[in-house]
Amino acid sequence: MQTEAAIFRKPGEPLTVEIVEVGAPWPREVLVRTEGSGVCHSELLHLDGQVGDIEPPPLVMGHEGAGTVVAVGADVEGLAPGDHVVACSKAFCGTCEQCLSGHPNLCLRAGIKNRPRDAPPRIAQDGEAIRQFGGVGSHAGLMLLHESTIVKIDPAIPLDRAAILGCGVLTGLGAVLWTSGLKVGQTVAVFGCGGVGLSAVQGARIGGARQIIALDRVPAKLELARTCGATDVVNVAETDAVAAIRDLTGGAGVDHALEMVGSPALIRQAVGSLAPRGTATMVGILPAGSTIELPGNALMAECRLQTSRMGSTRYRIDIPRYLELYAQGRLLLDELITARQRLADVNQAFAAMRAGTSARTVLVPSP
Repeated sequence: MQTEAAIFRKPGEPLTVEIVEVGAPWPREVLVRTEGSGVCHSELLHLDGQVGDIEPPPLVMGHEGAGTVVAVGADVEGLAPGDHVVACSKAFCGTCEQCLSGHPNLCLRAGIKNRPRDAPPRIAQDGEAIRQFGGVGSHAGLMLLHESTIVKIDPAIPLDRAAILGCGVLTGLGAVLWTSGLKVGQTVAVFGCGGVGLSAVQGARIGGARQIIALDRVPAKLELARTCGATDVVNVAETDAVAAIRDLTGGAGVDHALEMVGSPALIRQAVGSLAPRGTATMVGILPAGSTIELPGNALMAECRLQTSRMGSTRYRIDIPRYLELYAQGRLLLDELITARQRLADVNQAFAAMRAGTSARTVLVPSP
């Protein structure tokens, strides 16, 4: 079956929208018609050549998608044509130590989502295999996915909103609610107010933080952070981030600081803003070869520095629950979507991300 797809072929060059051939579902595979695909900052790192050859081209980009099931392969359980689903880039086997201990985001056998090396590719063009970014490849009219990367959702939820649950919202919410260790009444600082950071602000609000400080250099994003629940905002283009946080907390610092961008400099600031026994959580993806240097006494007051992988999320449990919060009006998704564009406009979406003018762009089908 043929479909259009946004193909990444070389760092530094624009994506090209091309026709590709998508195969029929194998056992445990599901063919999904894409109805929404979020444009994520982690893709931008690949396009700009900042992450090495983790996923070498050619690639169908996109890993934050939602759509409608078209067909299912043999042995697929609980899914049928017509079902609405969200795709996730991290598969889980359900049988390894991490899965069985409640950490499917750290599955030791996540490679099960891939076909065997000697199998025909899921996606091809003129005989050349085209890989799927994150095992998803959502910037395309069709996604051919392993069933373990799919979460069935309530069909009443608009699919363009549901799409951003696949990575950005999932990561930001989970980093606060599951990774950080936030307790009701504590204080939080969020460094970076893109789609993931704004979701972290919401996680802090939902989790009962008494003070939520959002930091960014784009005034429009800071205003959106207030809408999402920030009690204070700091424009880091105008003031020192750590000094501002100390001032806003009466000199105490925050209990939790979350770095959402993937910047060693911001990680140092996050650690520097902590109160005694505070925790800094690294959420953003660091460019390849990055190192983190901290002052020798940075963590002396029993502070901690930790990482978060996909928001410590249990996909099939958490995504439906997050969408319930959306249906109740407690989780904002519409407000996070800065623009809806067509697949042909994918490079414009990344340009807006580079310029810092978008929180989340969602690619939707042409009418």
